[in-house]
Amino acid sequence: MSITQQCHLLDLPRSTYYHAGVGESDENLHLMRLIDEQYLHTPFYGSRGMTQWLIRQGYDVNRKRVRRLMRVMGLEAIYPRPRTSVPCPEHRIYPYLLRNLAIERPNQVWSADITYVPLRRGFMYLVAVLDWHSRYVLSWELSNTLDSGFCVAALEAALARQQPEIFNTDQGAQFTSRAFTERLEAARIAISMDGRGRALDNVFIERLWRTVKYENIYLHGYETAVELERGLASYFEFYCYERLHMALGYRTPWEAYAAGRRLRRAK
Repeated sequence: MSITQQCHLLDLPRSTYYHAGVGESDENLHLMRLIDEQYLHTPFYGSRGMTQWLIRQGYDVNRKRVRRLMRVMGLEAIYPRPRTSVPCPEHRIYPYLLRNLAIERPNQVWSADITYVPLRRGFMYLVAVLDWHSRYVLSWELSNTLDSGFCVAALEAALARQQPEIFNTDQGAQFTSRAFTERLEAARIAISMDGRGRALDNVFIERLWRTVKYENIYLHGYETAVELERGLASYFEFYCYERLHMALGYRTPWEAYAAGRRLRRAK
C-alpha cells in the first residue's frame, strides 16, 4: 500500500510518517530515571503526586511536563476508577478471569507486561511473559518503541515452548491488538485483561519488574541497547535457574516450573 493509504488506515496525518523524533534531553532522561525508581515505591502516584515529589527533591518541574514524561514511559497511577476510555476504540477488551482463582500448577496462567528501562543516553521498553505459578520467565523482548511487534514476538517465543490455559495482560493497545489476541484465540487460550488502572491485577509480573530493576538495571547503568540486551540475557538466566525464591520454598523458578509439570504428567 502507498504511504497515503497506510496513514489513512491508521488515522494519522502524512506528516507523522516523515517526522523524525528529536529524543529526550539529558535533563528529561534524568527525571525519567527518578520517576521510574519512585514509581516502584509509590505506584499510586499519578502526575500530581509525582510532580510534588520531584519538587520536594529540588527539581523545578510542573505537572504538564511530568505527565508527558510518564505517558512516554507508559506509567499511570494504579488506583481503581471507572473505565472512561480504552487504549484503542477498535480493539476488544476481554474480562478479567483471575479473580478468586487458585493458581495451582504451571501453565495454568501466564501473563505479559511492558516496562520502561532507562539507559545512560536513552531508554528502551521491555516485555516479558511469565508463568504465575512458578514465576518462570518464558520469554522476553526489547524495543525502542511501544508498537505491538515486540510483544507478539515474545508471545510467539513463549508459545513455541508451551501453552497456558489463561493468558492475562493489561488493556494496553499492544495486548488488545488483533495480532496479539488472534494468536491467542487461534491456540484456544482464554484471554484475561486487568481492569484499567489496576496494575496489581497483574501483581506477579509487577514484582518481577521491581526485582529486575533493583538487582540488575539500576546497578549496571547500561549505556546502549546492545549492552542492555546482553545484561538482561545473563540476568534472566540467573533469575530462572539460580535465584532462590522464598515464595517457592527456596526453589528456583525453573525447579518449580519443571516439578509442577512432572507432577501433572504423573496424574
